[in-house]
Amino acid sequence: MKIIVTGGAGFIGSAVIRHLLDTTQDVVLNIDKLTYAGNLASLGDYQQNERYQFQQIDICDSDSLTKVIASFKPDAIMHLAAESHVDRSIDGPAAFMQTNIIGTYNLLEASKSYWLTLTEEQKSAFRFHHISTDEVYGDLEGPEDLFTEQTSYQPSSPYSASKASSDHLVRAWQRTYGLPTVITNCSNNYGPYHFPEKLIPLVIINALHGKELPIYGTGQQIRDWLYVEDHANALVTVMKKGKVGDTYNIGGHNEKTNLDVVQSICDVLNTLITDKPNNITDFKSLITFVADRPGHDLRYAIDASKIQNDLDWTPKETFETGLLKTVQWYLSNKEWWQAILDGSYQTQRLGLQNK
Repeated sequence: MKIIVTGGAGFIGSAVIRHLLDTTQDVVLNIDKLTYAGNLASLGDYQQNERYQFQQIDICDSDSLTKVIASFKPDAIMHLAAESHVDRSIDGPAAFMQTNIIGTYNLLEASKSYWLTLTEEQKSAFRFHHISTDEVYGDLEGPEDLFTEQTSYQPSSPYSASKASSDHLVRAWQRTYGLPTVITNCSNNYGPYHFPEKLIPLVIINALHGKELPIYGTGQQIRDWLYVEDHANALVTVMKKGKVGDTYNIGGHNEKTNLDVVQSICDVLNTLITDKPNNITDFKSLITFVADRPGHDLRYAIDASKIQNDLDWTPKETFETGLLKTVQWYLSNKEWWQAILDGSYQTQRLGLQNK
């Protein structure tokens, strides 16, 4: 297949591209604006693969989107490009409205224009896969409640509201125009190449420097954690086998409070690192509680039975095995995250923009 991945220099997008190049013979075009969270170093040597191409394009640039889709002639589009950090959406929601809503609209229109030029057989085989989040559902009330594909949308943050809006657009383009779409809503991802502003990499890196490990409120917010490589496998499975018009929830079956997650990271680091910074004896001593953020959802939990029953997908990693792999990766790849901390990773991005 020929597959366009939007946001392929991001955390989940780069994992999808690595998975496609490792496990299929598909040809991949990576479309990415290369914002602060886009890092081509996350693709490393994969960028030299003869089945990989890259175009620096903003999905809000409808003309460029239309041209590149018509030129590449994809069999599928996997749409991951998005602004995704809740805290940033609270401080500056405009970018989230523009990228996540208007950008998705532009991509749908460009995809529809291309799709209408295809033969009937090609139209039927084409897929537009929209990758979304479980945050569109809001939070859960009862301790046994789970998000299903029928759960009503109740987004709490500007980020989740913008993603909810984009989900609705995708469903409308399928219902109104017949564009063959599928949607996935995933739980919290973690793993290699995760931008250091997110909880798990932030805690790992802060701990390695002997800095405080900040936790919102009392740390009792519950999330279902999904290892990113399991997620990439699920996304490719849905793209290739999912039913047009359907939604699939993807979860890791790992409900943990934020405090549990941070303490688990500390336990792993305590085992792996004997020469601890600042003469500390236990990384847990660095845990500190900070004021909670506005509108913070208390609990997310995914019912992933549909994708398991319909498409035979289940996660391979437990939270314990995935977390160990993640911590070991950050210990072994300091040059990747150090380049982000000191800003040098942006040199390649700026060089591309100045061409």
